[in-house]
Amino acid sequence: MINKERTCCFTGHRKIPFSELDCINQNLEATLIRLIENGITDFCAGGALGFDTLAAKQVLNLKEKYPHIQLILILPCISQSNSWNNEDKAVYEDIKSKSDKIIYTSEHYFRGCMQVRNRALVDNSSVAVCYLSESTGGTAYTVKYAEKKGLTVINLAQ
Repeated sequence: MINKERTCCFTGHRKIPFSELDCINQNLEATLIRLIENGITDFCAGGALGFDTLAAKQVLNLKEKYPHIQLILILPCISQSNSWNNEDKAVYEDIKSKSDKIIYTSEHYFRGCMQVRNRALVDNSSVAVCYLSESTGGTAYTVKYAEKKGLTVINLAQ
């Protein structure tokens, strides 16, 4: 069972400008440390390429200093990475092997399964850390849903 009050989820774009990567990573680390120091212990990522992967890797790095925190993957389907290149698949499998818990919102892919995953991320959290720089798409939808549900939203793209 996920304790919503102690849980933060991530949502963000799959493509992050390379020139912004270091800055985003530094802001992400500082934000996560601040959240941990304020009682957040569980971090939920959706397993997508881009920001989700960056966030999951950052949580795993911080587990060395904060062993009580958990990485929970809420994934849309078992076949999520089937069409990815080998390098991305290897990173995904490594993150999965180091995560504390994996939840699949569906066994099989179906149209809309990503949206179901995104809602599950938000529904189980009190904070959402995002990288949102576009007003349309899955990340924008998820952030709007998080705001509607009353989550504290921290946008690292601002």
